[in-house]
Amino acid sequence: MDLKVARVEPDAKPKKTDIKKIDELIAKNESVILYFDRDNSHKDLLELQDHYEGEGKSFYMREVKYGLSDNEYMYEVHIL
Repeated sequence: MDLKVARVEPDAKPKKTDIKKIDELIAKNESVILYFDRDNSHKDLLELQDHYEGEGKSFYMREVKYGLSDNEYMYEVHIL
C-alpha cells in the first residue's frame, strides 16, 4: 500500500511512502508522528491503523486544517 506524505507546498505533488519505510521509522524510534496528504483515501489510512493495532501498537489519527477552504487539511498520525 502506497501512502502520500503531506505536501510541503500547496501546489506541489505529494511524495509517496509505504509501510516498509514507516516500519523502519518505528524501529528506530518508539513513537512517530507522521503527516499524510489529503489525497489519501480514508480507507487506506484505516488499513494502516488496522495493521499497527494488529501489532499491538497504539494508533491515533486526526484531520488537521491549515486553511479556510474545505480541502486545506492533512492527516496527522501518531503511532506509539
